Amino acid sequence: MVQNNYKEILMKIGLNFRVERTKQKLSQEKFAEIANVHMNYIGKVERGEQNLTVKKLVELSNALQISVNEILNI
Repeated sequence: MVQNNYKEILMKIGLNFRVERTKQKLSQEKFAEIANVHMNYIGKVERGEQNLTVKKLVELSNALQISVNEILNI
């Protein structure tokens, strides 16, 4: 039986956002501006501290112009 740990998954999703953001040479501040969220929110997402809604996952992915599948590649 497979058992997933949601905290580990959040951390992997956050890391995927960070990797993509840095590939695009965006600061957390610029990413937050594009996504229309506070910079602290981006930091929490990237550290795996923020439990994302599906809506916010889609919005952040769209802000980076990447697919949700790329972010969920865990």
